[in-house]
Amino acid sequence: MKAAVIGAGWAGLAASVALREAGAKVTVFEAGHTPGGRARRVFHGDFDAPLDNGQHLLSGAYKQTLALMRRVGRNPDALLMRRPLRLATLDGRFRLSAPRLPAPLHMAIAILRARGLSWADRFATLRLMRGLKTMSWMPPRDWTVQHLLHYHAQSDALIRQVWEPLCLAALNTPAATASAALFARVLRDSLAGTREDSDLLLPCTDLSALWPDAAARQVTMRYGSTVRQLDPSDDGIVVNQERFDAAVLAVPPAFAARLLDAPLRQAGATGLLNALKAFTYLPIATLNLRLAEPWRLPEPMMMLREEAARGHVGQWLFDRAQLAGDTKAGELAVVASAATSIAERNRHQVIEALIDQVAEQAARHPARLPAMPEVTASELLIEKRATFAAVPGLTRPLNSTPWSTLALAGDWTDTGYPGVLEGAVQSGLQAARVLNPRADLAVNLAADLAAD
Repeated sequence: MKAAVIGAGWAGLAASVALREAGAKVTVFEAGHTPGGRARRVFHGDFDAPLDNGQHLLSGAYKQTLALMRRVGRNPDALLMRRPLRLATLDGRFRLSAPRLPAPLHMAIAILRARGLSWADRFATLRLMRGLKTMSWMPPRDWTVQHLLHYHAQSDALIRQVWEPLCLAALNTPAATASAALFARVLRDSLAGTREDSDLLLPCTDLSALWPDAAARQVTMRYGSTVRQLDPSDDGIVVNQERFDAAVLAVPPAFAARLLDAPLRQAGATGLLNALKAFTYLPIATLNLRLAEPWRLPEPMMMLREEAARGHVGQWLFDRAQLAGDTKAGELAVVASAATSIAERNRHQVIEALIDQVAEQAARHPARLPAMPEVTASELLIEKRATFAAVPGLTRPLNSTPWSTLALAGDWTDTGYPGVLEGAVQSGLQAARVLNPRADLAVNLAADLAAD
């Protein structure tokens, strides 16, 4: 099979790996010059090491992503810092830490021992977990996360301190409008499985080096190649005047709709076309900071308290120097999900407010952290279409299309997940199966060999 993959994000590259393992000759068209899509490395002259276009976090429940890394020769144990679930605010007022005990005992003890929660809130958290299990982790499709939390009598303080930050981190959508069904899926996979499923996996290298670089080396890459023509049929598919036996379209839905507008109308598939056009998007902002001297945080990832009126809208803080194992540098990343307000404000003011948020909250930590060193360089990256808005009732396309030669891939397809990396990888693997059923066998065989 001569196969084209359009888009070198995590979904497109996952599809290319599976197709190549099934014997296909794969060509990947990528408009940019770096593999990884919305999870890739970028360069900035004031920083010694590559940055990421957004700070990402993986979970121990990301089984397909971890298996894919091994299949392309990348070792997750060396490239990801694995830590038991631990959530702690920079000001030291809240801490939840899961012990190394079997599930679900580890989560029950973590909740009961949590610092900064009243006993009423601790029992309310356990009540929510029990209620979701009673629902088989499937709340009504039209519920928002806020509806779910109120239904299970979660206090305003608990929502503000725990559930809203987790919802933003997982869905990049505020709890008031986010899908309860998607949030429950994330909680089920990370909290209701084995203890290892709840582990946090923090990248110790840039996101392209994590595995997209290795995947790209295994296929023919055409960087700087924007696809402007896509003519599918059941006999083959034409991509920019070149014929292929099959293709995976792994681009954002708005671009997919543009490429497939005429073909879908001709095929009478207006439902799929409308679904592609129905997505709305939300940004994620990441502020990278270079410090004048090393400054080690108590944890490589910490929570921040928001005060929107003061511009303190960061939710998570990452110690990038600690993740990279660099003891001679000080480097941080501040992440703000659903960052619509940031995208509309003056960049200099945004940067100053986020720096002030970090310095002020660190000064409150009971361990008396050293004062935050001077910031010598900063870079604010805003991924304006970081994820789709994960709202209730959203109709998401399947991987199949009206043509047997064309499959769709992306975290926006009907993966059951919100717009997360594991969803992108699973979507790419499924798209390969749509085009070549032998990809199923090849995927399983390759995963077994990688595990051995």
